Amino acid sequence: MKATGIVRRIDDLGRVVIPKEIRRTMRIREGDPLEIFTGPNEEVVFKKYSPIGEISEFATQYADVLSRASGLPVVIGDRDHVIAIAGESKKEYLERRLSPQLEKVMEERQLVTARTLGGKGVPIVEGRDRMAAIAAPIISAGDVTGCVCMLQNDSGTLPGDTDVKLAQVAAAFLGKQMEE
Repeated sequence: MKATGIVRRIDDLGRVVIPKEIRRTMRIREGDPLEIFTGPNEEVVFKKYSPIGEISEFATQYADVLSRASGLPVVIGDRDHVIAIAGESKKEYLERRLSPQLEKVMEERQLVTARTLGGKGVPIVEGRDRMAAIAAPIISAGDVTGCVCMLQNDSGTLPGDTDVKLAQVAAAFLGKQMEE
């Protein structure tokens, strides 16, 4: 852990304000769940909680099946990072931060395709050229918890209606799994 030099007091209701600079840097938004840990030296640590991270092993298996069925690489992310990938190099994507464009797609709660974006996809992660040909937000209990993305193939052909339906079904299924 590194010190920030910022000190905050607990108010009479037991609340602590996380400074805006830290929230911005860590991409903590209003309403985001935080998990609380305690350490051996009287430490209290807040960590962003990822509901979809709880089912990451299942998400990885689902991504693998989806990739084999569609023939396209598949990426599944929570609201901030890639948690599962199939059909592409894991070390290039896994745990990498999602692009701001993909975060915007999730916030808008709408499925987007390269077709609806004029043939251009959505960047998946920062610093990579591969684009999502399909991005379907995962919605669980009314909250956006992540997204299912199918990447453009090497030939650049746009995905068909069947691929779009597969991504929609995958996002709906994962959302339902998190509700249970």
